[in-house]
Amino acid sequence: MNTTKKLTTSALLVALATVLMWVSKLIPAPWLQGGSVTIASMVPIIAVGIMFGTKWGLCSSLAYAILQMMFGFYPPPTQTFLNFVLVILLDYIIAFGGLGLSGIVFNLSGKKAFSAGLSAFTVTLLRYICHILSGILIWGVYAEGQSVLIYSLVYNGTYMIPEIIISTVVTTLIFKSKIIRKH
Repeated sequence: MNTTKKLTTSALLVALATVLMWVSKLIPAPWLQGGSVTIASMVPIIAVGIMFGTKWGLCSSLAYAILQMMFGFYPPPTQTFLNFVLVILLDYIIAFGGLGLSGIVFNLSGKKAFSAGLSAFTVTLLRYICHILSGILIWGVYAEGQSVLIYSLVYNGTYMIPEIIISTVVTTLIFKSKIIRKH
């Protein structure tokens, strides 16, 4: 596939991911102060990495990370410069940017539908880990007397565990499709 087609496809998939993220936010999760369970909004970004490799995946996931930050940035509870930078890195750039690494896992695990699901599982788990670290380092002030680690695991798990499951299942099903396998 030539560069123009890859660029166009990647841009369309980033746009689709953004639309899926916004449509999903129509159903609010009142217990969350950030984060949401979406309608497979990460799958298009994961697909770019699988279809076009790490370079395209990382560029697309970085664009998606910036869009996520533009549409939903939550300033840290303490206004230090370090916390500001850590929120940007852990909650956006690394968390969403890591989705583009899906191609690496896919290539290492056999290039089949199972591999696509494993890729989705791995990169969404990486995102969960980023949010856990952010919860421990920055957002732990909301733990209110409980273990900061437990608070971060549970709070971020309320939306990331469903996201991991949804992304893994949908990615596996999509890559089982004969149309996608031809591509």
